Amino acid sequence: MNIYTKTGDKGTTSLFDNKRVSKDDIRVESYGTVDELVSFLGLAKNYMDDKEIYGIIQEIQNKLFTVATNLATEDKTKVKHHIVEEDIDRLENIVDEYMGRLNNPTGFIVPGSGKKSGYLHVCRTICRRAERRIITLAANSEVDPKVMKYMNRLSDVLYALARYLEEEEVKVEYR
Repeated sequence: MNIYTKTGDKGTTSLFDNKRVSKDDIRVESYGTVDELVSFLGLAKNYMDDKEIYGIIQEIQNKLFTVATNLATEDKTKVKHHIVEEDIDRLENIVDEYMGRLNNPTGFIVPGSGKKSGYLHVCRTICRRAERRIITLAANSEVDPKVMKYMNRLSDVLYALARYLEEEEVKVEYR
Protein backbone atom coordinates (compact mmCIF):
# COMPACT_ATOMS: atom_id res chain seq x y z
CA MET A 1 0.00 0.00 0.00
CA ASN A 2 1.36 3.40 -0.93
CA ILE A 3 1.14 6.18 1.63
CA TYR A 4 0.84 8.74 -1.13
CA THR A 5 -2.60 9.15 -2.65
CA LYS A 6 -1.93 12.20 -4.83
CA THR A 7 -5.37 13.50 -3.83
CA GLY A 8 -3.76 16.42 -1.99
CA ASP A 9 -1.59 17.55 -4.87
CA LYS A 10 -3.87 20.52 -5.55
CA GLY A 11 -3.91 21.77 -1.97
CA THR A 12 -6.89 19.93 -0.52
CA THR A 13 -7.24 17.16 2.03
CA SER A 14 -10.00 14.92 3.34
CA LEU A 15 -11.47 15.29 6.78
CA PHE A 16 -12.27 12.21 8.84
CA ASP A 17 -15.82 12.23 7.44
CA ASN A 18 -14.43 12.43 3.85
CA LYS A 19 -15.32 16.08 3.21
CA ARG A 20 -12.57 17.76 1.16
CA VAL A 21 -11.21 21.08 2.39
CA SER A 22 -8.22 23.30 1.70
CA LYS A 23 -5.07 22.23 3.53
CA ASP A 24 -4.96 25.67 5.17
CA ASP A 25 -8.55 25.42 6.44
CA ILE A 26 -8.79 26.39 10.13
CA ARG A 27 -10.10 22.90 10.90
CA VAL A 28 -6.94 21.38 9.41
CA GLU A 29 -4.84 23.96 11.24
CA SER A 30 -6.46 23.02 14.54
CA TYR A 31 -6.05 19.25 14.32
CA GLY A 32 -2.66 19.68 12.65
CA THR A 33 -1.43 21.66 15.63
CA VAL A 34 -2.75 18.93 17.94
CA ASP A 35 -0.79 16.43 15.82
CA GLU A 36 2.33 18.58 16.24
CA LEU A 37 1.76 18.51 20.00
CA VAL A 38 1.40 14.71 20.00
CA SER A 39 4.70 14.42 18.13
CA PHE A 40 6.55 16.84 20.39
CA LEU A 41 5.20 15.04 23.47
CA GLY A 42 6.66 11.89 21.92
CA LEU A 43 10.04 13.56 21.86
CA ALA A 44 9.69 14.96 25.38
CA LYS A 45 8.74 11.65 26.98
CA ASN A 46 12.01 10.12 25.81
CA TYR A 47 13.81 12.41 28.25
CA MET A 48 11.65 11.34 31.20
CA ASP A 49 13.20 8.94 33.66
CA ASP A 50 10.22 9.29 35.99
CA LYS A 51 7.88 6.42 35.02
CA GLU A 52 4.83 8.24 36.39
CA ILE A 53 5.41 11.32 34.22
CA TYR A 54 6.27 9.14 31.22
CA GLY A 55 2.93 7.36 31.72
CA ILE A 56 1.04 10.66 32.03
CA ILE A 57 2.53 11.88 28.77
CA GLN A 58 1.66 8.62 27.01
CA GLU A 59 -1.91 8.84 28.35
CA ILE A 60 -2.19 12.43 27.08
CA GLN A 61 -0.86 11.46 23.64
CA ASN A 62 -3.56 8.82 23.33
CA LYS A 63 -6.29 11.23 24.45
CA LEU A 64 -5.10 13.81 21.92
CA PHE A 65 -6.05 11.37 19.15
CA THR A 66 -9.63 11.68 20.43
CA VAL A 67 -9.28 15.48 20.36
CA ALA A 68 -7.90 15.41 16.80
CA THR A 69 -10.62 13.06 15.58
CA ASN A 70 -13.26 15.43 16.93
CA LEU A 71 -11.60 18.39 15.25
CA ALA A 72 -11.11 16.54 11.95
CA THR A 73 -14.78 15.61 11.66
CA GLU A 74 -17.38 18.10 10.52
CA ASP A 75 -20.25 15.59 10.71
CA LYS A 76 -20.46 15.04 14.47
CA THR A 77 -22.60 11.91 14.00
CA LYS A 78 -19.46 10.19 12.69
CA VAL A 79 -17.40 10.85 15.83
CA LYS A 80 -17.08 7.63 17.84
CA HIS A 81 -14.92 8.83 20.74
CA HIS A 82 -15.39 11.96 22.80
CA ILE A 83 -13.72 13.90 25.55
CA VAL A 84 -15.70 13.40 28.74
CA GLU A 85 -15.77 15.27 32.02
CA GLU A 86 -13.65 12.54 33.66
CA ASP A 87 -10.84 13.34 31.20
CA ILE A 88 -10.86 16.95 32.35
CA ASP A 89 -11.04 15.89 36.01
CA ARG A 90 -7.97 13.70 35.43
CA LEU A 91 -6.01 16.69 34.12
CA GLU A 92 -7.07 18.84 37.07
CA ASN A 93 -5.92 16.12 39.47
CA ILE A 94 -2.50 16.02 37.78
CA VAL A 95 -2.15 19.80 38.07
CA ASP A 96 -3.15 19.72 41.73
CA GLU A 97 -0.73 16.86 42.46
CA TYR A 98 2.35 18.37 40.82
CA MET A 99 1.77 21.98 41.85
CA GLY A 100 1.14 20.67 45.37
CA ARG A 101 4.50 18.90 45.31
CA LEU A 102 6.01 22.33 44.64
CA ASN A 103 4.00 24.00 47.43
CA ASN A 104 1.96 25.92 44.84
CA PRO A 105 4.60 28.42 43.69
CA THR A 106 3.73 31.80 42.25
CA GLY A 107 5.53 34.19 39.93
CA PHE A 108 7.11 33.76 36.55
CA ILE A 109 10.19 31.66 35.90
CA VAL A 110 12.52 31.47 32.94
CA PRO A 111 11.52 28.13 31.37
CA GLY A 112 13.85 25.27 30.69
CA SER A 113 16.63 24.93 33.23
CA GLY A 114 17.00 21.38 31.90
CA LYS A 115 16.01 19.29 28.88
CA LYS A 116 12.99 17.67 30.54
CA SER A 117 11.40 20.92 31.56
CA GLY A 118 12.48 22.67 28.37
CA TYR A 119 10.74 20.15 26.12
CA LEU A 120 7.58 20.26 28.21
CA HIS A 121 7.52 24.07 28.07
CA VAL A 122 7.68 23.84 24.27
CA CYS A 123 4.79 21.35 24.43
CA ARG A 124 2.88 23.84 26.59
CA THR A 125 3.28 26.60 24.02
CA ILE A 126 2.23 24.30 21.17
CA CYS A 127 -0.80 23.34 23.25
CA ARG A 128 -1.68 27.01 23.71
CA ARG A 129 -1.39 27.56 19.95
CA ALA A 130 -3.65 24.56 19.32
CA GLU A 131 -6.14 26.03 21.75
CA ARG A 132 -6.09 29.36 19.87
CA ARG A 133 -6.64 27.55 16.55
CA ILE A 134 -9.56 25.62 18.08
CA ILE A 135 -11.12 28.84 19.37
CA THR A 136 -10.88 30.30 15.86
CA LEU A 137 -12.52 27.16 14.48
CA ALA A 138 -15.28 27.38 17.11
CA ALA A 139 -16.12 30.91 15.95
CA ASN A 140 -17.19 29.44 12.59
CA SER A 141 -18.09 25.79 13.26
CA GLU A 142 -19.43 23.62 16.03
CA VAL A 143 -16.69 22.41 18.37
CA ASP A 144 -17.38 20.25 21.39
CA PRO A 145 -16.92 22.55 24.42
CA LYS A 146 -15.24 19.68 26.28
CA VAL A 147 -12.51 19.61 23.63
CA MET A 148 -11.79 23.29 24.27
CA LYS A 149 -11.87 22.75 28.03
CA TYR A 150 -9.56 19.73 27.75
CA MET A 151 -6.98 21.69 25.77
CA ASN A 152 -7.08 24.54 28.27
CA ARG A 153 -6.48 22.16 31.18
CA LEU A 154 -3.82 20.31 29.22
CA SER A 155 -1.67 23.42 28.94
CA ASP A 156 -1.95 23.74 32.72
CA VAL A 157 -0.79 20.12 33.10
CA LEU A 158 2.18 20.71 30.84
CA TYR A 159 3.09 23.81 32.81
CA ALA A 160 2.79 21.97 36.14
CA LEU A 161 4.92 19.05 34.93
CA ALA A 162 7.52 21.36 33.37
CA ARG A 163 7.74 23.46 36.49
CA TYR A 164 8.05 20.32 38.63
CA LEU A 165 10.92 19.12 36.44
CA GLU A 166 12.90 22.38 36.47
CA GLU A 167 16.43 21.64 37.64
CA GLU A 168 16.58 25.05 39.24
CA GLU A 169 14.03 27.79 39.55
CA VAL A 170 15.24 30.84 37.67
CA LYS A 171 13.00 33.77 38.54
CA VAL A 172 12.26 36.32 35.84
CA GLU A 173 14.24 39.52 36.29
CA TYR A 174 12.48 42.42 34.61
CA ARG A 175 15.09 44.82 33.30
